[in-house]
Amino acid sequence: MTNTTHFGYETVAEEEKVHKVAEVFHSVAAKYDVMNDFMSAGLHRVWKAFTIAQAGIRPGFKVLDIAGGTGDLSKAFAKQAGPTGEVWLTDINESMLRVGRDRLLNKGIPTPTLLCDAEKLPFPDNYFDRVSVAFGLRNMTHKDAALAEMRRVLKPGGKLLVLEFSKIWEPLKKPYDVYSFSVLPWLGKKVANDAESYRYLAESIRMHPDQETLKKMMEDVGLERVQYYNLTAGVAALHTGIKL
Repeated sequence: MTNTTHFGYETVAEEEKVHKVAEVFHSVAAKYDVMNDFMSAGLHRVWKAFTIAQAGIRPGFKVLDIAGGTGDLSKAFAKQAGPTGEVWLTDINESMLRVGRDRLLNKGIPTPTLLCDAEKLPFPDNYFDRVSVAFGLRNMTHKDAALAEMRRVLKPGGKLLVLEFSKIWEPLKKPYDVYSFSVLPWLGKKVANDAESYRYLAESIRMHPDQETLKKMMEDVGLERVQYYNLTAGVAALHTGIKL
């Protein structure tokens, strides 16, 4: 019997979700950052800056940026880790990874890039000082398996940072829903010529675990001192956990 999962509000076979998510990001890769600026009014840059600050990267650190997309976090991490550090930009989507790789090279940052699945990371145990995933976890089919892999590759004392859309403060839910299901697809059509991908984005946010549920999922895979920070009234949240 084929296992099923959700793709937005649609129930699909697990293997079908992988292809559908890939299609979304192949479609939006070229306009990804422009659309992020439009749909978040630039707030995604503030959320990422907060994540970078919480990461506390020091010279010589080994850092894994999962679902790193266009390379915003990798760029900052590489500068902080310096020439003695090692920062890997990874993504499961080749179109997104190419955009990120080219952008880093254009900035003079030749950090290694790798096409890989977060549920099956090709790195040894206890290798990285920091692992990050920004706006990528909700697209993963087996989030628990991906979180377990992230913990596996962390060194003891290393930190995982998960930045993701989350559950908004209840009084703002109705206007946020109107924006998400009416304005966002319209923006997607106008800017990226792709309304459906941004309709999926809105749906995928609603299907993603809320703050407390994700905190428990991180604890369940063995991470300690898990905490989260609500950003912009819970539109996004940063979860952190330590491998002890």
